[in-house]
Amino acid sequence: MNDAACQCKQRFADPDDLAPLEEILERYSGERGALIPLLQDAQEAYGYLDERVMRALAREAGYQLSQVYGVATFYTQFRLEPIGEHLIRVCHGTACHVAGAELISEEISNLLGIKDGQTTPDMKFTVESVMCVGACSLSPIMIVDDDTHGKLKPANIRRIIKKYRGGGGETEE
Repeated sequence: MNDAACQCKQRFADPDDLAPLEEILERYSGERGALIPLLQDAQEAYGYLDERVMRALAREAGYQLSQVYGVATFYTQFRLEPIGEHLIRVCHGTACHVAGAELISEEISNLLGIKDGQTTPDMKFTVESVMCVGACSLSPIMIVDDDTHGKLKPANIRRIIKKYRGGGGETEE
């Protein structure tokens, strides 16, 4: 395992350590219909929904494994694979699409060498398209982690990516 993957894994609980899941299960003890919040909290704790975590969740919360997998694979908010240290979400809603979101996604893809839904081999970046972030006046827009970058042009992307690679870059858009 390379250093970048190790750093990313340290951000979240180890899927072999079920202690965080035990705490989550305790919070929802006795609540029927809490599968989605259980999965959300598990993903928050582990970074993604590992098979071992989902099996333990199903067993301990009284769900069929098929129910857990069904919900986890139906909703796009859930991930079955680990994500990179930085999550880049590019809005492709109507306003962003019209304003050039496709060009933004192409530039990100060219710079990082990955396509939508993929993670860089060094586990530094994951890129995903989203349908709307509710900030149409800033279109086209991308969100990196919790930072919003709006009114983008392809020429802005290299500087923004550099910031998250640790190479300085811009501070405000």
